[in-house]
Amino acid sequence: MVRSTIIVRAADALPLAASVDDEQTEQALQEHKQQAKLIFRRITPNSEPRCSIESGQYTLHYLLADNVVFLTLADKSYPRKLAFSYLEELSKEFSLSYGSKVESVRKPYAFVGFDTFMSKTARLYRDTRAANAAGSSGLDRLNDELQDVTRIMTKNMEELLWRGDSLDKMSHLSTSLRSESERYRKAARKINISAMIRQYAPFGAVAILFIVLLWWRFS
Repeated sequence: MVRSTIIVRAADALPLAASVDDEQTEQALQEHKQQAKLIFRRITPNSEPRCSIESGQYTLHYLLADNVVFLTLADKSYPRKLAFSYLEELSKEFSLSYGSKVESVRKPYAFVGFDTFMSKTARLYRDTRAANAAGSSGLDRLNDELQDVTRIMTKNMEELLWRGDSLDKMSHLSTSLRSESERYRKAARKINISAMIRQYAPFGAVAILFIVLLWWRFS
C-alpha cells in the first residue's frame, strides 16, 4: 500500500509538493520521513534514476527525472512494479504541469496544488487489487524497463545511515561486480577441490589398499 509521497528538486532538495497525510500516518512515518530527507541529500546527478531502499516494515521508492525526485513510502510487501508505475504517473503529470517552472521556484511547496492529482492517483494504487484493476482499465502500462524490476537498485537504510553507502550508478555497478567476483571465487574453489579429488583419489585408494594389506599380513 502506498502510504505517503513527497516531491523535491534534486539539485538542492527543495520540497516542491507532498501528499496530505492524516495525523496517524504522520506519526507512524515520522522516522521514515526523516530518512527520506537523508536520501534527498545523498542524491546526485550520478545517482541511479530508480531505487528502492528498505527500512523496517516499509520501503522508500524514488524516481529521479528532470532534476526532480519523486519518492513514495510504501509497505514492504507492496510490489515494486506498482510503486514505480505510480511514481511514473506522477512524473508525467508533474512535468506537463510544472516542468518549466521547477528551476525558478524559491519557496518550499510551491506546487502544493499538485496534491489533488497525487491523492487521486494514490487512491488508484492504494492496494494491489485496485492498482491492477486500474491498470487494466486505462492507466499506462509499465514500460519494458519497469517490467524488469531486477534492474532497479535496491539498498538497505542501514547501509546508507551507518556504512555511508552511495546511491550513485558506479556504486551499484561496484556492488554487482563484487557479487559476481564472489560467485566466481566460490565456483573456482569448488572446481579446484573437485580437480584435487580427481587427481589424488587414485593415490588415496592405493594407500588405503596398501594399509589393508599390511594389516591383513601382520594380523
